[in-house]
Amino acid sequence: MTATALKPTSALTTLANTIRPGSRYGFYPQQPAQELSQDDSHLEKWLAHKIRQLGPTPTVSAKQRQRFIATVNTLGQELGEKDHRLLDQWIHAVRSNLYQCGLSQSTIALAFTTIREIAERVLGMRHYDVQLLGGWAILEGAIAEMQTGEGKTLTATLPACAAAMAGIPVHVVTVNDYLAKRDAELMQPLYQRLGFSVGIIQSDMALDQRRAAYACDITYCTNKQLVFDYLKDSLLLQGCYGTLELNLLALTHAGFSKDKLLLRGLNFAIVDEADSIFIDEARTPLILSQTSTTSGSEQVERQFYQQALQIANQFEEDEDFSVDYKARQVILTAAGLNHIDQRCDALGGIWTGQRRRKNFITLALSSCYLYYKDQHYLVQDNKVQIIDEHTGRIMIDRSWEYGLQQMIEAKEDCDLTPKRETLAQISYQHFFQRYWRLGGMTGTGQETKGELSQVYGLHVVRIPTHKPIQRHCVAPQVCISRQAKWQAVFASVEREHKRGRPILVGTTTVEDSEQLSALLENKGLPHQVLNAKQDQAEADIIALAGQQGCITLATNMAGRGTDIKLGVGVTELGGLHVIACQYSRSRRIDRQLVGRCARQGDPGSVETIVALNDPHLLDYLPSPITWLFQCAFKRQYNIPRKLAFALSRWAQRAMERDDYRQRMTIMKIDTMQNKLLAFAGKKE
Repeated sequence: MTATALKPTSALTTLANTIRPGSRYGFYPQQPAQELSQDDSHLEKWLAHKIRQLGPTPTVSAKQRQRFIATVNTLGQELGEKDHRLLDQWIHAVRSNLYQCGLSQSTIALAFTTIREIAERVLGMRHYDVQLLGGWAILEGAIAEMQTGEGKTLTATLPACAAAMAGIPVHVVTVNDYLAKRDAELMQPLYQRLGFSVGIIQSDMALDQRRAAYACDITYCTNKQLVFDYLKDSLLLQGCYGTLELNLLALTHAGFSKDKLLLRGLNFAIVDEADSIFIDEARTPLILSQTSTTSGSEQVERQFYQQALQIANQFEEDEDFSVDYKARQVILTAAGLNHIDQRCDALGGIWTGQRRRKNFITLALSSCYLYYKDQHYLVQDNKVQIIDEHTGRIMIDRSWEYGLQQMIEAKEDCDLTPKRETLAQISYQHFFQRYWRLGGMTGTGQETKGELSQVYGLHVVRIPTHKPIQRHCVAPQVCISRQAKWQAVFASVEREHKRGRPILVGTTTVEDSEQLSALLENKGLPHQVLNAKQDQAEADIIALAGQQGCITLATNMAGRGTDIKLGVGVTELGGLHVIACQYSRSRRIDRQLVGRCARQGDPGSVETIVALNDPHLLDYLPSPITWLFQCAFKRQYNIPRKLAFALSRWAQRAMERDDYRQRMTIMKIDTMQNKLLAFAGKKE
């Protein structure tokens, strides 16, 4: 076995010896979390952020990339001539080489050559050169930005198998159970041929099943399940991660056993849809809790919540309270406070507490004016299920805090969820900092590359496309009202449907998708709907979305991890036509929807049709402009398209800044709580 000599990367050379579980880094390897300094001034933080953005990235030069690709291709020619028996010997030699020598550019070239050859033989899929570059970037500890449709699922097998060959436990992290199971099962023949065991974590698995899955060489899991399992381990470990510490813990605590741990530490993680997990999901901390032992009877609690809702329903907006939709909070006026005193004094009992009754009336008003059915939550099987506004999917086992969950359940006349006691919590920012090696993939990373570098120490590396992009973008259309927008959307759907093209219409809420569905049904246009109510049938709906004449209405859940394959004759008609019906809170999410069409060199087109009074848009514009828009709505004046488009993008960037501040606040609170509770042991 020979390989062209390549200059090794120092970080990669020591990677294998650094992050294996063992005596050197403990039975449960993980890095101490980096904490934000609370003493730095805003200027110092701003300068540090800009320096990270302008500083050198840990990527290799174009010449090194070409040399690496040439080496893999040369080795591939030699390997392609080997029969089954010689191939087995080759695999054994490569695995031994990586385990003993670690990951350097030369050993990675050998590993990638082997993985590509096996993938072609057992899967019928051969990694493109750009996928080799993507896998290399992930092993370097970067985020590979690959356009949608470029095969990120197959790309992930390169760093996953290379690390597994070096004896490193690998977590492949994705955004939901469906994608974790789909990707693992799709790539399992490749892993098995290389001699690796593959585990899949699903939300309904028992602890023994989870433990067995994490014990595999490569484990596919979701970010939420992974963090919760880590928190369960942290409660057992009590801050002890070294081999000696664990032995002492086993001696001093009779109930402790290493066999009860779920994970094998935080060694190496490959995060798919990295911006969704690192950015969108990082707006709320992960809390491990148990049913409170101090909860009262459901009948008494329900009566209390219903009384709060009855009082709130008697309040008048702008007189008793105001709603700040941007900050998502209700503000009581002096008249509202007097109204509370008048109503609650007569009730007595639990309503006598001044702070308590103010908080619960505010909570009741929030549940009525800030949280809407089919937009923020669904009611299924007499349960309130939260909808993720970024993906459109149900957030299983998630609940709101501070009584909001129970208040909304009372509003919808559902069974009340028992109150919970917090056992442990951690933010995504602090959790992923604890991996010894971290890499990721996404189709949209440029917009948040500064934050990814600042918080996670990850640089975004753009990977070229395998084939030129053939996407036609229609000029955005900004309508004066939502009613006019739906009519424009229908006209576009009808026009493209007559041509026989498949159409994907992206909406932001379940309510919008069903409203548009009713409009199309009344006009006699056959279609299918994909939102949080049909998430179990997602694969079947997506499989038909690229067929000739098919119309699919979908929330953002059709924007990530899905591959819409074109049917027979669709390419000649112009490919898939995508219509975006509203700007989301982030340009990245809009780009994900756009990326459903024109994949792998196929043709496609995208059209954006929005309204000036879409939800959230007016809340993020300056007050004078909002007033002008409201006057235009009343008199049905048309606003110049370029001006309306510029203001829409302005509002979207304001939403992005607001979300960024919220994520930084979550991280700072997590850091402060760790410091405050340090005397009692780690919070997570």
